[in-house]
Amino acid sequence: MKASDIALAILTSVIWGVSFIATRYGVDSFTPAQLTALRFAIAALPVLILPRPAVPWGLMLAAGALWFLIQFLLLFWAFHEGMLPGLASVTQQMSAPFTVVLAALLLHEQPTRRQVAGLVVAFGGLVLIGLSSGADLPLTALLITLCAAMSWALGNIVVKQMPKAEMVSLTSWMALVAPLPALALSHALGDPPLWTTLAEASWRGILSALYLGTLATVGGYAMWGHLLARYPAAVVTPFALLVPCSGIVASVIVFDETFPPLRYSGIALVMIGLAVIVWRARAPAAKVPPA
Repeated sequence: MKASDIALAILTSVIWGVSFIATRYGVDSFTPAQLTALRFAIAALPVLILPRPAVPWGLMLAAGALWFLIQFLLLFWAFHEGMLPGLASVTQQMSAPFTVVLAALLLHEQPTRRQVAGLVVAFGGLVLIGLSSGADLPLTALLITLCAAMSWALGNIVVKQMPKAEMVSLTSWMALVAPLPALALSHALGDPPLWTTLAEASWRGILSALYLGTLATVGGYAMWGHLLARYPAAVVTPFALLVPCSGIVASVIVFDETFPPLRYSGIALVMIGLAVIVWRARAPAAKVPPA
């Protein structure tokens, strides 16, 4: 890869890692449903100038619901329940082993021995993280985050069925799926009107919603799609491992997040398992990791 493209891959991963910090601030100002609606209303704005990708509506609606609506409703709910930003950036990456398992079950894609080994190591790390839950990490928040990762993985299975499409256009059109259902859910749950919450939100909350909708969604997908168009997936995908690394570092710096020894061990095993799964010869085309 050219040095400029390596820098772009690192920048994209850092943007996605820092998005977990933005999520923490966003959930402090908005309810999970409101933040979901805001993020993807902002991300959908480019549809005003971008043509609809040549993708069947059914696939686009299903992928948008799984990747954006359900995944981020769950992730933001997990933060509302006390999920830690740094740990969330690691746990969310369990979508990779979940995708391998779902591809085997639903698409009959036989996993390699290397993938199976990575799955075992990653799930072992997840068990250690679960055992480390306590006052600072509610088990409920961890389980909801894993459900969000599963929604991401199911979305990957849907996207595998899509014809190739330009990533920014596809992202923005899929983002249209999320705002109205999220607002309807917000109303059903008795949340205050969104405009009232916006008027009372902190500047950090407002900037976080803008960051998530622009840089983390449209910008991140545009840069990642650019890299995947220029290089094999096996070259680009390993940079995604920098997402949890940057998420942990950012959370330690901003929130002074700490990890007991058992949780450190679990995080290390998850990262090793992900590396084993991702770094494989002649990897098939990778889907963009939502963040």
